[in-house]
Amino acid sequence: MRIGIDLGGTKIEGIALDGGREIARLRIATPRDDYDDTLVAIASVVTDLERAAGARGTVGVGIPGTLSPDTGLVKNANSTWLLGRPLRADLEQRLAREVRIANDANCFAVSEAADGAAAGASVVFGVIVGTGTGAGICVNGRLLTGPNGIAGEWGHNPLPWPTADESPGPSCYCGKSGCIETFLSGPGMQRDHERRGGRREPAPAIVAQAGAGDPVAMQTLDRYEGRMARALAAVINVLDPDVIVLGGGMSNIERLYENVPRRWRDSVFSAGADAIVRTRLVRARHGDASGVRGAAWLWGSTQT
Repeated sequence: MRIGIDLGGTKIEGIALDGGREIARLRIATPRDDYDDTLVAIASVVTDLERAAGARGTVGVGIPGTLSPDTGLVKNANSTWLLGRPLRADLEQRLAREVRIANDANCFAVSEAADGAAAGASVVFGVIVGTGTGAGICVNGRLLTGPNGIAGEWGHNPLPWPTADESPGPSCYCGKSGCIETFLSGPGMQRDHERRGGRREPAPAIVAQAGAGDPVAMQTLDRYEGRMARALAAVINVLDPDVIVLGGGMSNIERLYENVPRRWRDSVFSAGADAIVRTRLVRARHGDASGVRGAAWLWGSTQT
């Protein structure tokens, strides 16, 4: 049995899998800003899942950050109370077993490569576009983390081939400007729409207005698709994945799956307007559950 924990900023979700079959699930509130209480909460979720399943399991944890390969401490986490903490060592002590930890976007990629929308594909690029923008990479079932622990940090690269209007781009919390995240996240679409004359409202409302024929919303969505196409074309030029899987709130925009691949042909190296780009763009099969399922599947995937 595999147990997966998705440690989010507002909730901790746990799942127990027998193979790929869900046998128990639990969700509790995250004890924000309290590291020790967070450890207690994770341990309690594991205990309750094992009680419900009647078995002891391996434990994998997805976090909104990563572990430093040098120190083993948490870094790059927007849940700031985790920063600089030995999360894996502390959990292993509490749970009396080895614990595997990975970035939440990496867990998403593992889930969709294992038994999701990209099952069977050799090279998978799993993208989460929602409040933020992140990604993970799986190659032949192996999760790539890299020597710096940041493989797949696509959202904090600059938007490729920016227009004059897109440069230098919005400021990003990482300290740079013009990051892909500032354009493709839900808040990024909202800011762009407002700046171009629309009302300040969430991305789903903008998408609905575009579908109803509102010209400002239609232009916002057109710009969004073009930016996603360029951003993913740069990934194809470097990684050449078999499948790109979209998850997160923005992945629910149905027209992306037709329009973005059509538009990325202009930016994929040597493709051209009439060429076939064989990379597929697909929606996540497991939806919001991919992160927690992927944490469980960390024990079914090796890392490098």
